Amino acid sequence: MEKIPAVETAKSLLTEAVTWSVMKWLREKKTVRKIADQANAALDQMDQAVKERWPDDVRAGYDVLLKQSTKNRSRDRNDSDRSPGDGQIFVIAKKVKEADDQAHEARMDAEETFEMAEKRLSTALAREGCRKAIRSWELHEKAIRKAEALIPQK
Repeated sequence: MEKIPAVETAKSLLTEAVTWSVMKWLREKKTVRKIADQANAALDQMDQAVKERWPDDVRAGYDVLLKQSTKNRSRDRNDSDRSPGDGQIFVIAKKVKEADDQAHEARMDAEETFEMAEKRLSTALAREGCRKAIRSWELHEKAIRKAEALIPQK
């Protein structure tokens, strides 16, 4: 996977932000939010582009997993609980889905930490949010690499 400039910029800024004072945080929090949002959008875009290059059977396996994980899943158990075609492909798609879920949970944890930091004006929480955001981007990159492995080589 190629490095994504928006993510590298965000990682650099948030690594620096861990040392900021309260006043610096108050001045720069909008910039941090903007840069973090750009990194998340770039990762989401890369993730989507990779998954669009998957073969149909891999995409079908992943889609079944998505349907199974939604809370409002259909009551038609025959459709949502079956695995498509090749069991090996389904197992591989499941590993990608698990990596995606882990990255998403880390992203939500970072978001919550930043929200608490802002409400409490806590630099300690803001620093923790920075570390969590960087970790979430690393997990998302890892998930994208796993997804890329499912693209057929020409």
